[in-house]
Amino acid sequence: MITLQERLKKLVRQDIQSMHAYAIQDSTGLVKLDAMENPFRLSEALQKELGERLGRVAINRYPVVCVADVIAALSKYVKLPAGCKLMLGNGSDELISLLALACDVPGASILAPLPGFVMYEMSAKLQGLKFVGVPTTADFELDGDAMLAAIAQHRPSITYIAHPNNPTANLFDAGVISAIVAAVSEQGGLVVFDEAYQPFSSSTWMDRVAQHEHVLVMRTLSKFGLAGVRLGYMVGAAALIDEIDKVRPPYNISALNAEATLFALDHADEFAKQAAVLRSERARLQAALQAVPNVKAFPSEANMILVRVPDSKRCFEGMKARGVLVKNIAGLHPLLANCVRLTVGTPEENILMIDALKASL
Repeated sequence: MITLQERLKKLVRQDIQSMHAYAIQDSTGLVKLDAMENPFRLSEALQKELGERLGRVAINRYPVVCVADVIAALSKYVKLPAGCKLMLGNGSDELISLLALACDVPGASILAPLPGFVMYEMSAKLQGLKFVGVPTTADFELDGDAMLAAIAQHRPSITYIAHPNNPTANLFDAGVISAIVAAVSEQGGLVVFDEAYQPFSSSTWMDRVAQHEHVLVMRTLSKFGLAGVRLGYMVGAAALIDEIDKVRPPYNISALNAEATLFALDHADEFAKQAAVLRSERARLQAALQAVPNVKAFPSEANMILVRVPDSKRCFEGMKARGVLVKNIAGLHPLLANCVRLTVGTPEENILMIDALKASL
């Protein structure tokens, strides 16, 4: 009789067997500052309103009209440029997977700077595509010459620019980005701006997407304040979105997720206030970190701060022992040696985080 292990070895692709699943840390009983979530809960009044709205959702029906309503509401919210369309994903993770699926033609590759969001590489490998990672400089800026050389050599189908980047939290140089956009256009590929952290950033490509038929802008509502809802969206030229949308599974957005999104957009001012508090707290954290000896905090345009410490493992474990969970990302890329990533939390959480960091060095 064939054992399960033999069966898996026979049926599951070898490259998948060699991969590691996306790791999620257990945060039970800890101040959770590891995943760039919005730390604010809804007020009791808004909780009640959301509960009543969700209670009226026709969950016995497939989500059709409600999803169309979300697309219309988001199109209005982002001031959808003329000639563009918007499509939805179950978080931006699904959109990244759909892009790899739609662009899986013979010889296709996906290119992104490293360190960067791990799902760009993972989606390429899961789809059997070549992934080309181009290291940034030591200060996490784009290496313009290396990026342009890689684009010329590999002619990637998709080039990702996280704007701002994850896990480094910085915005790349605008001039280098423009050169990359032009080079990819000449090579016949797509540029995808991943604006997951847009509520905290001073720059966006949404107002320029209509000027470039090969550019897509992708966002998520996770950092907006709806990480538990799982809704992402992507904007680009209507003809381009129409093609990518063909590989989207039917009914990929649940009726409950759609209604929660509509509720959040109805109260967008409340979430904007939360983002303003987090931007203010980010500045306060940066100032506090600059005063800590042997710690380097890098510039941030997101709701996280990349910090280099003398010993990231010791720092991470010490902070966790003191009840604060952050992310030790030193193993993600050689450029991230001894780096931890701190999510910006509430004022109270940030005080605990700084105290735990100081005590753990």
